Amino acid sequence: MIKKAAIKLVSLVYIISMLAGFSTTASAAETQQELKGFSYKVVLPENQHNPDVGYYDLRMTPSQQQTIQMQLNNSSDKEITIMVSLNGAKTNSNGVIEYGENEIENDASLKYDFADIVKAPEEVVVPANSSEMLNMEITMPEASFEGYISGAVTIQEKDGEGQETNTDQGMIVNKLAYQTGILLSEADSNELSPDMKLNRVYPELNNFRNAIFVNFSNVQPVYTDDMTVDVQIMGKDSDEVLYDTKKANMRMAPNSMIDFPVSMNGERMTPGDYRAKILVTTKAGGKWQWEENFKITDEEADKFNEQDLTLVQDAGINWQLIIMIVGGLLLLILIIFLVIRLLKKKNKQNKRKKASSKRKKKK
Repeated sequence: MIKKAAIKLVSLVYIISMLAGFSTTASAAETQQELKGFSYKVVLPENQHNPDVGYYDLRMTPSQQQTIQMQLNNSSDKEITIMVSLNGAKTNSNGVIEYGENEIENDASLKYDFADIVKAPEEVVVPANSSEMLNMEITMPEASFEGYISGAVTIQEKDGEGQETNTDQGMIVNKLAYQTGILLSEADSNELSPDMKLNRVYPELNNFRNAIFVNFSNVQPVYTDDMTVDVQIMGKDSDEVLYDTKKANMRMAPNSMIDFPVSMNGERMTPGDYRAKILVTTKAGGKWQWEENFKITDEEADKFNEQDLTLVQDAGINWQLIIMIVGGLLLLILIIFLVIRLLKKKNKQNKRKKASSKRKKKK
């Protein structure tokens, strides 16, 4: 008997200490977090712009070099290793800003990459019942700039056991990772507003489902809040809306792009020329409107239709194949019928010849 193996899935649960341009709020008292012997404390420097938040909101100057610190505490009886990563703020397809590791590309408008500005060791070893400082080195650009350089530091215990949960799919292990925002600026950016630029419209799969993606960018070094995106897809020379999607309460990171998906509702992708009408608005009064022609090639349609899970699951009975099989069987039956009829006819003819030959011999 074969035993069904349990599947162990590992997921990361992020606890984020951020405010304002960041995802969640945190007071100054929340600069310290603790779980199972490991805790950390954000050490806010003198140039902290807003002392009432739990993330680094630093007012900097051109070419400034500064070391900021985070205290890592280990109250357990064994040595632990803390993994450290630094990532710039980016925007995912749901309009949510991500600060952890991801595969989202940098936007072409990004002049200063957070990962080039802030450096830190990849790991910090914290002895048992002790503390260590995580030092992060900041080197500001030589030229002055407006807006924000934004990102976060993520810390996670290496080889941590995590919390196990049994599900229908198997066992899920939740491992905690802590993120603390780092916001760098040289002055208040109240006069700067988001500005959007359309990049392209193209067909692709979204979670293994056919979709049309609209790729556009926030080309300014400021956050975009309360954004609504409304997209309609139609034929190039038609006003009939084939597919549409509208989503509100979205956000974009400074100098970041978004791949906004428009679902094709489980339908097959059809080659041809199409047109996209796109409207992006914000509650602050921002408005951007585009019309963009795009093409779905035969190769793209075939490729994505073969990979669309909805089409594979809904295929169920392949009527075309069944019709071909039934047609083939009918043709085979017809051929067999004609062959049998021909053989019977020949047999009758042979019998008549034999009977005729016998009568001649008797005469």
